[in-house]
Amino acid sequence: MTATMTDTPPPAAPKAGNAPRRPGRSLGQTLVIVAGALLLVAAVRMITGSNSLDSSGQVAAALGLAVPIGLAGLAGLWSERAGVVNIGLEGMMILGTFGAGWIGWQTSPWLGLLCGIGFGVLGGLVHAVATITFGVDHIVSGVAVNLLALGATQYLAKLFFADGNASEAGGNPKQSPPADSLPNITVPGLSDGLASIEKHHWFLVSDLAGILGGLVTNLSVVTILAVVLFVGSWWLLWRTPFGLRLRSCGENPIAAESLGVNVYTYKYAAVAVSGGLAGLGGAFLALVTSHTYLEGQTGGRGYIGLAAMIFGNWRPGGLAMGAGLFGYSDALQLRNGGTTVHALLLLLVVLLVVLAGWKLYRTSVWQGAISLIVGGLVLAWYLLTDEVPSDFVGATPYVVTLLVLSLSAQRLRMPKADGMRYRKGQGK
Repeated sequence: MTATMTDTPPPAAPKAGNAPRRPGRSLGQTLVIVAGALLLVAAVRMITGSNSLDSSGQVAAALGLAVPIGLAGLAGLWSERAGVVNIGLEGMMILGTFGAGWIGWQTSPWLGLLCGIGFGVLGGLVHAVATITFGVDHIVSGVAVNLLALGATQYLAKLFFADGNASEAGGNPKQSPPADSLPNITVPGLSDGLASIEKHHWFLVSDLAGILGGLVTNLSVVTILAVVLFVGSWWLLWRTPFGLRLRSCGENPIAAESLGVNVYTYKYAAVAVSGGLAGLGGAFLALVTSHTYLEGQTGGRGYIGLAAMIFGNWRPGGLAMGAGLFGYSDALQLRNGGTTVHALLLLLVVLLVVLAGWKLYRTSVWQGAISLIVGGLVLAWYLLTDEVPSDFVGATPYVVTLLVLSLSAQRLRMPKADGMRYRKGQGK
């Protein structure tokens, strides 16, 4: 992303001898990485005796915390792939929480869910008009959307929830009355069987049972919808002509327009979808996590979603991994406190040592040495203590996010025209 608005440069002429695009990881490489991660977590669990590291409860909690972050990140991906930086995701999520809570308690949670999406789309269109039509700096417009959404929802909450039927039903100026619950899904038989295997605490087998059990027990329908949206977004953006045209608007809109693509239409569509996805993430918080609208309940998840999107290199798969990582670390500190976070230190030591070996193999001596030094300090912290102080426990998800972003920064590639001003007719 960029904080400086510049005009879209003219398309550069192709150069001979360009380096070929680096291919992504194959399915086999991905499976090896996943298997290695499972073995590492299982080994750390056996050494530390911390069975909560990958229990079904931990996985289910991590999934619930990851969904709104993932939806916010997916919203940012849609917008930025079309060349529009969307810092306003936090505000669109706030609008989604209010819309879901406002309509959800009066009618049904399903209509509340749709209203949350609609409010998010409204916020996205405001951002689109400012940035696409009027050429306002994307960062300035996004910050304005955040401020407007916060002020508008605070005012509307006082207007609609402070008295009358809403007040009698449990509402107040900072929250809506509770809404009915959306249905949860549990796979019968499989869930109980996996829970039985998990209780034995066998190496790797119980770890797999705990992870799978968390994915098939009390699963919200919105979580399933989020998974479908991730898969659908990948297919639509990377496997269809529509997706190719939309991504071309974020790479080189002048060249796209010269080929007959209506750049304004695709940018508006992308930012509207972005707002809807962010609104859905807010609706998840209001209807699934707490069953009510609460002032300030987004808690910066829109910004964290942007961080997950950057970690994922503007791709759905990497974004899902980033959201899952933050959700896991957040659930770890919320459910288990300092003892389990202390066990996580040992896992961090192993990862830092592996990273150091990889950097040294790639002749990045300074980075490898720094990783080894940090790993040694974390190991000393693990060996000399039995529990992480509560002051540090609350910061766990944020530290993990910063660490992951710093380690992944070298391989990032944002869309070339992301955040740049585009004027209709430049490609003619």
